[in-house]
Amino acid sequence: MNENQTPQEEMEDVNHLVQIRKEKLNKLKEEGKNPFNITKFNRTHTSKQIVDHYEELEGKDVTIAGRIMAKRIMGKASFCHIQDSEGKIQSYVSINELGVESYKQFKEDDIGDIIGITGFVFKTKTGEISIHAKEVTLLSKSLRPLPEKFHGLKDTDLRYRQRYLDLIVNPEVKDTFLKRTKILQEVKNILNEKGYLEVETPILNVIAGGANARPFITHHNTLDIDMYLRIANELFLKRLIVGGFDKVYEMGKMFRNEGMDIKHNPEFTNIELYAAYQDYHDMMNITEEIITRVAKNVLGTTTITYQGQEIDLTPSWKRISMIEAIKEQTGIDFNTIETDEEALEIAKKINVEIDSLKITRGEIINQVFEAKVEDTLVQPTFIYDYPVEVSPLTKRKPSDPRLTERFELFIGGREYANAYSELNDPIDQYERFKKQVEAREKGDEEANMMDDDFINALEYGMPPTGGLGIGIDRLVMLLTDSASIRDVLLFPTMKPLA
Repeated sequence: MNENQTPQEEMEDVNHLVQIRKEKLNKLKEEGKNPFNITKFNRTHTSKQIVDHYEELEGKDVTIAGRIMAKRIMGKASFCHIQDSEGKIQSYVSINELGVESYKQFKEDDIGDIIGITGFVFKTKTGEISIHAKEVTLLSKSLRPLPEKFHGLKDTDLRYRQRYLDLIVNPEVKDTFLKRTKILQEVKNILNEKGYLEVETPILNVIAGGANARPFITHHNTLDIDMYLRIANELFLKRLIVGGFDKVYEMGKMFRNEGMDIKHNPEFTNIELYAAYQDYHDMMNITEEIITRVAKNVLGTTTITYQGQEIDLTPSWKRISMIEAIKEQTGIDFNTIETDEEALEIAKKINVEIDSLKITRGEIINQVFEAKVEDTLVQPTFIYDYPVEVSPLTKRKPSDPRLTERFELFIGGREYANAYSELNDPIDQYERFKKQVEAREKGDEEANMMDDDFINALEYGMPPTGGLGIGIDRLVMLLTDSASIRDVLLFPTMKPLA
């Protein structure tokens, strides 16, 4: 295989190599040496443990296992590098130690095969920590050749489709996913310390609620009803606040049947948390604390670089209302604009294209913000006091009922968190749901559905409550300097190959 081959020629070469490897496997089976019959192999150390503890392990026997990534056959002695979950290590293999038959078998082993090695630890003349093999065991036969080392696995589409191959050939990719796990654990640790209770809510819903999004639809055969994969877990978590839990959170998968790009995947990980007797200012504080502490504990710093931009996560972050942010960027003060018609005219003057289904003053304010301000918010910034028209689940601002006590967090021109002083007035909530239903009837597939049971729950009384949602995938992207959401998902959604 080489870079000058056509795809057809490369496929023919691969098929030829696969056939050769299958023939080797058949020969092993005929000799009673089928590696797939081995059910267990007892390792004593990993590659990293041997390197880290060389002084105490020098001269002692160890047993490791991993994938052959390189081989140098030199007559009666050879070297190979094997890769395990923690790194690579070299092994010296000779006919004198293994014997004729075992050494012959080792020479037949292919790059990609998984082997076990028992031997003593030493350093070569060049100072490389290695294992002098006394025994080599073939544990699994790789029937497909790995990509050629000189050009590696660079095709991002193939890397996402075959993540297992990506992890083999580009082991540095593992670092992103190790950090992802640490980030998730740290977020949970912080909330657990603060007395939040982790709970689980349904993924299959009879109503798609809690966000403005287009849902995935499925059908339950026994009940003979259509159901939806959840677009958010908000309404169930707030039911738990009604029921008497003071602090709850859930981290899990959400599903939205919408566009795909570097920031969006149809299924994504989100965390939502709710605290009784708190408001959106408290949610700003905990958002800042969570992200700052996670950065410190996982990366060791609050100054990061994301896609070439230096970002300082050190508290305290900028806080500014949406209307003030628009004024700061454009000079336009929407506090002086009272009607839908005036707002629409202003948007036209500054060349903001307005969605024909969203032409109220509040909706236009939001669209102007998205067009003129959002991309400019590089350093962490809380944008608060959103129009009521785009915040159907949020408590109105007492000083201006056209606005709500809601904020979103922006870093590097992207949204990372969304939070409210939660609407707990069942009468107001019912009226806002009605407006959302009207929007759906006019063609807005992302508008909320009517949730009568949630209204029923609110009628029993929900205390003043602060709620927060953080996009975990985007947070991982930020803290690992990953350009695309697909880089932080082990198995992103991909269109099947024809």
